[in-house]
Amino acid sequence: MQLSIVVPVYREEKNIPEFLDRIRPILGRETEDYEIIFSMDPSPDRTEDVILEYRTNDPRIKLLKFSRRIGQPMASLAGLDYSRGAAVIVMDVDLQDPPELILEMVAKWREGYEVVLPQRRQRTGEPWIKKLVSAVGYKIINKIADVQIPPNTGDFRLMSQRVAREVVRLKESHGFLRGMVAVVGFKQTIIPFDRPARFAGETNYNRFLGSLRIGFNGIFCFSTYALTLSTILGFVIAGCSFLLMGVYLFYKIMGWTILWGNPTLVILVSFLGGIQLISVGILGEYIGRIYEEVRARPRYIIDSTAGFEASHRNLVS
Repeated sequence: MQLSIVVPVYREEKNIPEFLDRIRPILGRETEDYEIIFSMDPSPDRTEDVILEYRTNDPRIKLLKFSRRIGQPMASLAGLDYSRGAAVIVMDVDLQDPPELILEMVAKWREGYEVVLPQRRQRTGEPWIKKLVSAVGYKIINKIADVQIPPNTGDFRLMSQRVAREVVRLKESHGFLRGMVAVVGFKQTIIPFDRPARFAGETNYNRFLGSLRIGFNGIFCFSTYALTLSTILGFVIAGCSFLLMGVYLFYKIMGWTILWGNPTLVILVSFLGGIQLISVGILGEYIGRIYEEVRARPRYIIDSTAGFEASHRNLVS
């Protein structure tokens, strides 16, 4: 098979018809040997019915339905696991990832690039606060992470099948795809594009903040800098306390009146308490992720499939 399209979906019945109407002619210009894999969290609307209706006329449309909601990152990884194309593209169904960009992505892949990353120049229809949170988040991650993640690149990307299998083989439970692809490496290139507004429906993420959990995964799963920062803050505050003690001692020796009273103590105690809670919170973030990894639960459980053989899954050790 030449090309696999992995599309995580949840409550997307309004977007699927337009998505398929736009993407299939584009794929047909490249190759007729393709598959479109919808990785679906159980949806309260007609998302599954719409996919199966289209599948009756086009067997290249396939469905993975999970036993419970696992979220977009894991749904994307499941689609990668089941994909068979020589190249695999992960994209959203809401048409904010333009299908028209696929031809350019495939052309770059044919030139020898194993990862092609569309990079957003503009993000139409998104509030300024979400853009700000995203920009700051990428700067923080790239400042402290062990790998470099190009800014303004979401999960929309093309990977060779070799890269897809290496990503799946990582077995990490957080599913931060853009970080996992960066860890795998290989020859990569960027294609700039202007991201359009969502075609229909409401996003499943917070409209203003996006998914903070995905951002935190980028910070805590690819760097221990937060722990180092917590340690540094501890030493700095300890140094300040010794300095303050020296000031108090100096005032005492000189016989001067110390004017700092209860407000000073309240401020200092509140400040120290806040730093302690932040440090405990940072430890909790790391410990929670360690706990998730140690449990080694399946990243996803399939409820039903359509279009896959029993042995279709890419089993990698």
